[in-house]
Amino acid sequence: MLEDRTAVSSPTGWPAAYPQGYAVVDVETTGLARDDRIISAAVYRLDARGEVEDHWYTTVNPERDPGPVWIHGLTSEALEGAPLFQDIAEEFAARLADRVLVAHNAVFDWQMIAREYARARSEAPVKHRLCTIALAKELRLPLPNHKLETLAAHFGVVQQRAHHALDDARVLAEAFRPSLRAAAAGGLRLPLHECRPLTEWQDRPAPLIGRQAGGGYGGGGYGGQRGGGWRPSRKRPACPYPNPGRYEAGKPLKQGMRVAFSGDTSVERELLEDRATEAGLHVATSLSRLTSLLVTNDPDSGTSKVVKARQYGTPVVDEAAFGQLLGDVEPADA
Repeated sequence: MLEDRTAVSSPTGWPAAYPQGYAVVDVETTGLARDDRIISAAVYRLDARGEVEDHWYTTVNPERDPGPVWIHGLTSEALEGAPLFQDIAEEFAARLADRVLVAHNAVFDWQMIAREYARARSEAPVKHRLCTIALAKELRLPLPNHKLETLAAHFGVVQQRAHHALDDARVLAEAFRPSLRAAAAGGLRLPLHECRPLTEWQDRPAPLIGRQAGGGYGGGGYGGQRGGGWRPSRKRPACPYPNPGRYEAGKPLKQGMRVAFSGDTSVERELLEDRATEAGLHVATSLSRLTSLLVTNDPDSGTSKVVKARQYGTPVVDEAAFGQLLGDVEPADA
């Protein structure tokens, strides 16, 4: 019997605005970068109150090196006979359809899933996601950190195989159920975020499956360096135009304006940045008082760029509005 340590009793009523079903997802990947691939995926489907309906798991042949075998345990040999993503895309989609995607650090899982569907020239049927880290913060759970194992321990859930997609999804489903009930009992608004599928994709060459990686996990998050050919570094040319100042609502963009991006985009981020650069805009990796405009589909998020934009009064537009503005960028002053 799962112990609910939130000390919140089950609600007699249930918020009418809450979703009717959830898909608790975990994916293991070859790394953390945009060109990394999914090598296993698991889905626990839950009903409106968090009760398990069924579960599903598959390995996936990434058609490249599997990355950090010491973390996920999936070797090239183990993945050689696994289906390709396009072979499981329909089944995966059926388990996500009409449900809120729930994951621990959900933006990562969603981005990996969206990229795989973009490669397969399709879209995942997901409209909203819920991050269990964000939910734990909303509930003010007394956690020393927000790792999955810490959240699991808080609710008395025992992990059996960390970094195995099926067990991680099971653990998360069991921890999500009491979290959901606590949120319902307190009348809490769930931290749902819109999921925008990618509409364009360009792959880079990657190592073929069968060669073990000698570096770190995805070239960033786990402290290693990628070997040659994994992902070439990109350095954008300096913007040749002076910064004309901030964007003003109702007026066109002007060459030289400094534009920053935050959060998910439906068009692959680097393609969007390339378009901005080609239009004569300065793509900034951080936000400062000199930033002309912030582009984000999630203006209520707590990312550092969004927080700074509020502090500095930086104008904010969503991706759709920015796309329209890109069609009519004024030339820089002579």
